[in-house]
Amino acid sequence: MIDPTDLPATAWRKSSYSGQNGGNCLEVATDHPGPALPVRDSKNPTGPALLIPSPAWKAFLVHVRGGGFKA
Repeated sequence: MIDPTDLPATAWRKSSYSGQNGGNCLEVATDHPGPALPVRDSKNPTGPALLIPSPAWKAFLVHVRGGGFKA
């Protein structure tokens, strides 16, 4: 985990499927340079962020888009 204040100024993005009233959302800094993407909890933007290696993030998105996490 990293402290978000250690990250350069970046734009955080959350899913277009997320509502405006909070909830269980992740935010990702897609403009972050480097081999990993910072990911954080949208309800705690000043809390810690995880650095996810780019190949792992891409694999996660493929799984989600393929319906891999539907209940």
